[in-house]
Parts: sequence; structure tokens; C-alpha cells
Amino acid sequence: MRIISGSLKGRRIRFPKNIRPTQNKVRKAIFDCLGDFVKGSIFLELFAGSGAVGIEAFSYGAKEVSFVEKDSLCLRLIESNLKLLGIESYRLYRKDSMDYLDFLSKKRLRFDIIFLDPPYLKDLAKNSLLRLSVCDIVATQGVVVLEHHKREELPREAVGNGRDRSLLLFKQKRYGDTVLSFYKK
Repeated sequence: MRIISGSLKGRRIRFPKNIRPTQNKVRKAIFDCLGDFVKGSIFLELFAGSGAVGIEAFSYGAKEVSFVEKDSLCLRLIESNLKLLGIESYRLYRKDSMDYLDFLSKKRLRFDIIFLDPPYLKDLAKNSLLRLSVCDIVATQGVVVLEHHKREELPREAVGNGRDRSLLLFKQKRYGDTVLSFYKK
């Protein structure tokens, strides 16, 4: 797998065989839609898997990226790729992504961009979105990008504890069976 664009364009990264990595065209679409907002951002990748999207965020100029993944093999590969690329400002968390949202909320951490790619067709996409709206870890001008299967219906608005925590759908892009849904506060 190669990094699509940015300062690390063309560099190779390894990924575990047991996961479905985000396709190149989908990764490109994510960063085309986010544009210059990535530069200098605090980025969180939940259900990190290969970490390709977070690594791509570094390539586009993210200041810091946190990766959350419960599989230790995946985390070791992400760390190996980051070291190989000379990236230093990252955080790795070996946790279940859904459970970890509560911890992030308690620590009052905020992220400019949150990317999630949970396993398809297991209700994790919708449940993750709803949990994000309650946890309030999205920065005031933040964006949530959710990759999911086309058969997974997501709400237009995920209402948290108060209107200021609601996440509103503002854009969707479809690539075969994959949909990217973009939410903002």
C-alpha cells in the first residue's frame, strides 16, 4: 500500500492481512473533501486497522495523530510504519474504540478531525456516531468522517447531551459499496 499524496506521497506502508484497509480512491476522497483543514489539525483515527488514513493525515500536514485499535498486531504494524516514515508526534492506544471514547471524554480531549472505519454491517457505524455526539470530543469547528457500508443507514443528525453537541451530516460520497459520511457540530 502506498501513501496517496502530500509530503510522504509514494512511500510504502505495510498492513495486516486480516483487515479491510481503506481503498486508495476512498482515502484520496477523504482528504480532497477535507482540503487545507487537515494542515495543523489534531486527528483521531478510531478502529485504526492499518492506520493508513492517520498516516495519510500526517502526509497532509496534521500536527498530531492518535490511533485507537484493539488488535495488537495492527498496532505494532502502525508503529513500525510510523517509525519507518520518521513520524514522531503520534499516540497509540490498544483499546476498543467504542470504550475508549468515554476515556477521551473524561480527559476532555478534543479533536479537529475524527475518522472512523468500523467493521461493516455490525451497527458499529451508527452506534459510534451516537456515542461521539454524547462524548463531546469533537472540537468546535471539528469534522467527523465515517466510512461505512452503503446498506448502513445513518441519521442526518446525531443528538448528544444538548444541541451544541449534535453532529449534523453535511456531505456524503459513495464509492461502490463504501460510503463516506461527513458530520460537523
